[in-house]
Amino acid sequence: MIRTRFAPSPTGFLHIGGLRTALYAYFFARQNGGKMILRIEDTDKEREVEGAVGALIKTLHHMGVEYDEGLKIGPNHLGAVSIGDHGPYVQSERLPIYREQVDRLLVEDHAYHCFCTFERLAEMREIQKRSKQQPKYDRHCLNLSAETIKAKLDANEPHVVRMKIPEGETVVEDVVYGRMVFPNADLDDQVLLKSDGYPTYHLAVVVDDHLMEVSHVLRGEDWLSSTPKHLILYKMFGWTPTVFAHLPNLLAENKKKLSKRQNDVAVEDFLNRGYLPEALNNFVATLGFNPKSDQEIYSMDELIRLFDLTKVNRGGAVVNYEKLDWMNARYLREMDLDRLVRVLAVLVESERGSGFVEGKTERFQRIVSVERGRLTRLNDILERLPMYEDAGDYSVDLLVWKKADREDAKLRLEEVLALLEPLEESNFASVDQLEARLKTHIEGNRLSTGNVLWPLRVALSGQKNSPSPFELAWVFGKIETLKRLKTALKKLS
Repeated sequence: MIRTRFAPSPTGFLHIGGLRTALYAYFFARQNGGKMILRIEDTDKEREVEGAVGALIKTLHHMGVEYDEGLKIGPNHLGAVSIGDHGPYVQSERLPIYREQVDRLLVEDHAYHCFCTFERLAEMREIQKRSKQQPKYDRHCLNLSAETIKAKLDANEPHVVRMKIPEGETVVEDVVYGRMVFPNADLDDQVLLKSDGYPTYHLAVVVDDHLMEVSHVLRGEDWLSSTPKHLILYKMFGWTPTVFAHLPNLLAENKKKLSKRQNDVAVEDFLNRGYLPEALNNFVATLGFNPKSDQEIYSMDELIRLFDLTKVNRGGAVVNYEKLDWMNARYLREMDLDRLVRVLAVLVESERGSGFVEGKTERFQRIVSVERGRLTRLNDILERLPMYEDAGDYSVDLLVWKKADREDAKLRLEEVLALLEPLEESNFASVDQLEARLKTHIEGNRLSTGNVLWPLRVALSGQKNSPSPFELAWVFGKIETLKRLKTALKKLS
């Protein structure tokens, strides 16, 4: 069975590069009828952020990445529970497993104890730096006698366990980058078990992937140079290695790696700024991979069906935020109106206070219907709402169309007021009806369209740029429309 995994560290929010890795692992597993695992790699306790695991799980769920095994939020959203037969799925809960495997490597002479102090290692690196040598451990402790090792262990001297890199070379066959050959002489005797008893990434990832029966490892290209060490460990253990596929980094506009320090890269940040999960998934999934040259918008089902690891580009993909805006706007335009109204209502109520939408559901739905084509992000609705609450204290000169004057604007608005005042409220129930009635008035009286519709639109919105006067009158209804017209006429008087 195809088994993939997403194995983040709880050191903060989910990076969009991490989201892409999770999506690809999810696509590949689903496409092949396999399973996906979520594993938490928390062996670096100094960098761990409190609450990061729970936030990560909730974000993956919100983004629709429904993995099969690992930690999930428990019933009633309380705490995390473990799902699956290959746990624990948190590395800090697997320490005895790593210790057992390290002891095996020691017995079989694939690893050795290292008692070098921090000071000695720092001095060694400084000498190597001055002599322009490749920075790597000098194997000072490799040939310690059994008696010396026992004495140091009995004395509880701080130590680590290092892997003993063999001679020869290691071949990496990567799905994305192809075949690469690494001379073993260039590899460091990597620390496998730290002095605090915790494993390094290099040991834990190999042990966990094997015991969890992972078939394919998808991860960032930063780990490509470490893959030879991992393959050597697989060989030392006598295990069949996973298939590796390393994904190129996401790049900022300056073509440098997208950095947490210099860019907003957390998935949560994008969601908080008003991007839809489905739009963000579509955007991230097609960074460096596009199933069809003539298509940009894909559903999750399409991405699963069309995903092809062999077509992932080797070069880093530049994150184009303008394209994300375009894509999100497209999703907003095509979104089911009732769903969009519900989503925006929650946003508006949280930002403007409860009761803003309540009791005005039909009017809010009309606002959303008018504005959806003008929205790039969900949060844009907050900037659009003021004109629907109050036309504001706009300049009287804004009511005047181009070469016309105030008297002309006043006359045209008086005519529109006379046209609309006798109408029933039901006549405001259709944008098309209002547009037809006003255009008939303009054409029948041989008036200039701009001279009539410009002051009408400004009277209703108080804005230089706004929806059409027909849409605004439809949103406001008869009473509010007439009220705003009379306010504009008072300004002109």
